[in-house]
Amino acid sequence: MTIFKSAELTQKENYKFLTGSIIPRPIAFVTTLAEDGVTVNAAPFSFFNIVSSEPAIISIAVQRVGGKQKDTARNAAFTKELNIHIVSEEMVEEVNKTAASLAPDESEVAHTSLHLETILGMKTPKISEANIVLTAKLDQLIPITNDAGEIVADLILARILTYELDDAVFNKEKGYILPEVLNPVARLAGNDYAKLGEIFQVVRPN
Repeated sequence: MTIFKSAELTQKENYKFLTGSIIPRPIAFVTTLAEDGVTVNAAPFSFFNIVSSEPAIISIAVQRVGGKQKDTARNAAFTKELNIHIVSEEMVEEVNKTAASLAPDESEVAHTSLHLETILGMKTPKISEANIVLTAKLDQLIPITNDAGEIVADLILARILTYELDDAVFNKEKGYILPEVLNPVARLAGNDYAKLGEIFQVVRPN
């Protein structure tokens, strides 16, 4: 077995091992509203998961570039809200376009075929094409620092307000989300993605 010490690796090497090991990762496609109250920022993040179900809180880690806070973290800190969309096979190509680096006053959505839609009680609009949308308010924004004390990432803890579930992916009788209809995609390393694949069950012990 080959062993590496993370403290002896570069940021790029750590990133490569983390994203190659922790797979597949769910993708949070996040919309936030800029401080101008007009520009809608949209960006995908795969450093994303559940933190708690009571209260319902999810986490999204937003990496900084050159110490500079990204639009999603800055906007969420300002408006205290964000919308999280689950990415399906049908929309992944358009979502990928929003990963481009644009000016804070330029909306990534304008460079896609995706559409924005208002949400009652939210200043930030959602993406119409998403089959699952989690509206959320900012619970905490935690700065992540390196050994030199520099902030390298912003950890967003967001409390879910509503679950918007398209009827096609939701079994109302049983109260279940249907993964085989949702067709979620996941991130691997590099430019690689994964589909859901075969679903199997393993019963937990009592």
